[in-house]
Amino acid sequence: MSDRPAPIRIEDLVDPVLAPEIVQLMEQTAPMADEIELTPEAILGAAAAQTGLGDFGPDEFRAPLEVLCHALDTEADHSPMGRVSSFSQLAAFAANRLRIEQYIKDHPDALDVPIDRPIVIAGMPRTGTTHLHNLISADPALRSLPWWEALEPVPPPEEAGTAEGRIERAKNGLAIQGTAMPHHARMHEMTWDHVHEEIHLLAIDFSTMLFDCMGVLPSWRSYYKDHDQTPHYRYLKRILKVLTHQRGPRERWVLKSPQHLEQIGPLMNVFGDATVVFTHRDPVSITASFATMICYSARLSANYPVDVSGIGQWWAQLIQDMLQSCADDRDLVPPEQSIDVLFHEFMADDVAMVERIYKLADQAFSSDVEAAMTAYMADHPRGRHGRVIYDLSDFDMSSQERRQALSFYTDRFAVELEH
Repeated sequence: MSDRPAPIRIEDLVDPVLAPEIVQLMEQTAPMADEIELTPEAILGAAAAQTGLGDFGPDEFRAPLEVLCHALDTEADHSPMGRVSSFSQLAAFAANRLRIEQYIKDHPDALDVPIDRPIVIAGMPRTGTTHLHNLISADPALRSLPWWEALEPVPPPEEAGTAEGRIERAKNGLAIQGTAMPHHARMHEMTWDHVHEEIHLLAIDFSTMLFDCMGVLPSWRSYYKDHDQTPHYRYLKRILKVLTHQRGPRERWVLKSPQHLEQIGPLMNVFGDATVVFTHRDPVSITASFATMICYSARLSANYPVDVSGIGQWWAQLIQDMLQSCADDRDLVPPEQSIDVLFHEFMADDVAMVERIYKLADQAFSSDVEAAMTAYMADHPRGRHGRVIYDLSDFDMSSQERRQALSFYTDRFAVELEH
């Protein structure tokens, strides 16, 4: 008999029921919202005051930050807590940028570190990307990004050369998240040492699809899609050099983000020797589950009642756009550097699929590597927190309409349909 929790359906997406301590936190935070200025000047000023630094490095980030601030200020349906959180998050990215640039000043040889032949996982959430990322990251020969390091790539000066302070702050943040969103682990488990996407690193250059998760922001989305992201991928590489220099000596990275699906050109412009793993799953299932996760997270930032239908349909279109970009640009990655992984095949034999990826990437797959992956799975069984039941009707959408709209993708990649 399984001891895993029974599946649930989240019933309070529109009118969230929060723990008393989270309600209290929101009430305490609310008066601060009126004082918040969502402007580049205020955000960069807060970061400078926090760090005592002033050199933000290359200026490519300033134009997207301006657009983002205006979108958050005028388009996001933010609660007071959401407004304060947005400002705090952007200020944290700016502070990280200052510390990265200072690290480069102190250690100019960091920019000489090679970032060669990364293994890059490009796929939508719910397509097995997290499991695949975790399996490959269990290999001690490869370098990946833990959550604590994604949040603070370079420590403050008083913690130089250590990780303990950053780990403790990551743990504290996850504890608050767990109280506010107790079902989040059912959809996407996170721990302080959880392997994370580099999307938080891309945010340090203020141009990434991560900001789509901060609200329905049409002007930001339009700007992001209309501008070449190559300079921002170059800044990502700059950060990876710093991280490798800090915690070497492993130099081959395993990366992962859904963003890469619609940025295949910029990805290959900067990481031209990458092995790219494209993961594919029924996009109707992806839409239902990801829309649920986004709306569940919105309880911490949106005004109530949460516009679940509007948010869900906005993300349905984003997902469709990203999959269209993937279908259009997939062949920009040469066959000898890429592989398409279908979800049902990966689930049938996950380790065998990793071995196929390693062969393509010319990465050694030894018995020790396989043992490390097996040990990871034993310690982190899939679904151990239980499942969530997803339903497109929660967002006033139908499977039939989405199936038809997304047939270009399922036909292109021979995706097995689940409904």
